[in-house]
Amino acid sequence: MSEENGSFQKDEIFSKSVRAGKRTYFFDVKSTRGNDLYLTVTESKRRYNDDGTFRYEKHKLFLYKEDFEKFLDGFNEALDKIKELQDSGEYAVVEAPEVVVPEEEATTSFTDVSFEDLDKD
Repeated sequence: MSEENGSFQKDEIFSKSVRAGKRTYFFDVKSTRGNDLYLTVTESKRRYNDDGTFRYEKHKLFLYKEDFEKFLDGFNEALDKIKELQDSGEYAVVEAPEVVVPEEEATTSFTDVSFEDLDKD
């Protein structure tokens, strides 16, 4: 949460980090000034410089509420394809969880979001 111009503004609603080997993924639910929700997914990897010091390399993806369902459909389709290819015996088997959004949580309305409203990172 942040304070701008003396007024309290909600911007970070929820944060979840997931450590996965040498990477950490951050899932952050945030809100715009208009109280529209969006999701940022950040991948953070530790990289070493030639002198032995390290830095973090980050890649960030912004998902807006009007795209949640389409993104999830594409993600599930990719996971289904991975399962199909693994079942064919051509590829190593890696368990991939099925991700399903309950119908009551699916978003179907659209809202314009201005880039000025987004994360100031």
